[in-house]
Amino acid sequence: MTSEAHTALLPLNQTAIAASVIRPGGLWRSVDVVPEAGSTNTDLIARSKEGAPEGTVLVTEHQTAGKGRLGRGFTTPARVALTFSVLVRPSVPSDRLGWVSPMMGLAAVAAVREVAGVKAALKWPNDVLVPGEERDGKLAGILAEADFSDADQLGIVVGMGLNVAQTREQLPVENATSLRAEGAPGTSRDELLTTVLAEFEERYAAWTASAGDAEASGLAAEYRDVCVTLGRPVRVHLPGDRLLEGTATGVDTQARLLVGERALSAGDVVHVRPGR
Repeated sequence: MTSEAHTALLPLNQTAIAASVIRPGGLWRSVDVVPEAGSTNTDLIARSKEGAPEGTVLVTEHQTAGKGRLGRGFTTPARVALTFSVLVRPSVPSDRLGWVSPMMGLAAVAAVREVAGVKAALKWPNDVLVPGEERDGKLAGILAEADFSDADQLGIVVGMGLNVAQTREQLPVENATSLRAEGAPGTSRDELLTTVLAEFEERYAAWTASAGDAEASGLAAEYRDVCVTLGRPVRVHLPGDRLLEGTATGVDTQARLLVGERALSAGDVVHVRPGR
């Protein structure tokens, strides 16, 4: 194994990560790196119910029962991915909360471009991609879950699994990719995580200061700029084996995908595939 390939397999340095992102008046309050977890989202939701503060970050070296959209599960080998969840408690109108997951996607795209030099993009609603000539490679998935246990303070946990050091053979499906597979084998997971957290904090501060207004905060314009779904023909698979075909013309103020006359939230959709 080359030294470059080995870099991403080093254990995460919790002390260094915390020192980099935690500061007085900032969003991040604690960073906890655990050797193994079933799902960082599940574990952080449990901590939220116990009163964990906004800005809690949970990271694992080895996720054995990761959660995707619609109950899909996944596992990753130890130390080859960046698997983590964050807890936020935004005080914004409920119809604007759909922007929390895309916000993490934007943070991931910015971090991957800066740290790894890989030109990532987003697919609506929750995938980080590396666009390709023949097909796009999925680099990361993002899942947001809500904790309603405290009637006065909603908790939202946002989790991400980002493929860093997997070889082509280690990737779970044909359309998946990793930073290593995209020519960035020496990417530091420490640097990648601290940059994702910094990028998320910057956007979250602007968004909450605008009462969750994605247009006023600049979040919506940035999202539209990096979302490869927009402007393309799509086939949208809906519950009950229903199918909607058309062109994805935009994303509205609630982060819903606009296809023809329809505005679709992430919870309305099973899959979005390229159209013909």
